[in-house]
Amino acid sequence: MTHVFDAALCARARAHLAGFARRAAAPDGRRPAAVAVVVLPDAAGRACFLLTRRAASLRAHARQWALPGGRIDPGESAEAAALRELEEEVGLRLGAAAVLGALDDYPTRSGFVITPVVVWGGPDIEPAPNPAEVAGVYRVPLADLDAPGVPRLIAIPESDRPVIQLPILSSLIHAPTAAVLYQFREVVIHGRATRVDHFEQPVWAW
Repeated sequence: MTHVFDAALCARARAHLAGFARRAAAPDGRRPAAVAVVVLPDAAGRACFLLTRRAASLRAHARQWALPGGRIDPGESAEAAALRELEEEVGLRLGAAAVLGALDDYPTRSGFVITPVVVWGGPDIEPAPNPAEVAGVYRVPLADLDAPGVPRLIAIPESDRPVIQLPILSSLIHAPTAAVLYQFREVVIHGRATRVDHFEQPVWAW
């Protein structure tokens, strides 16, 4: 099913998030971080989310698929951090009114608690990625999250939790990004209160 980028989709997404009982995770020594799940159109008017490929020069998680985001500064809200990182990484400057809501916190193996913030982008915005942080920016149709075989769950000997993968862009997106995007599909698009903090990350992300 193709999702059209329009006011009806925005209202539905906002309502789904407003009715979702978001879960916050205790830091337990982890550092707070935020990512932005940005909804924006492609040239055909299809609703898409923004996905980045991290620059090869980065010290951590180089070349990985990611959502724009980073650490939350002291005294900063998750929403403010997500919007700041969105501007710093991909050149999109959006105000607080663009925030539709937030999904569950996702604790990572690398020592962060990620708060995903869902953001509505305008029809005329154009990403301008920062080459020091981002190698590429992609608009992925929301319909790709409902494609056959998405998500894919696999077992690994190192954990009793299933590893989640999303076969997208002729590649595999792994947790935490995969977990966030799957919950985005379930909650924001379909209005289903689905939890994802039990999904595991691949061992190389530990």
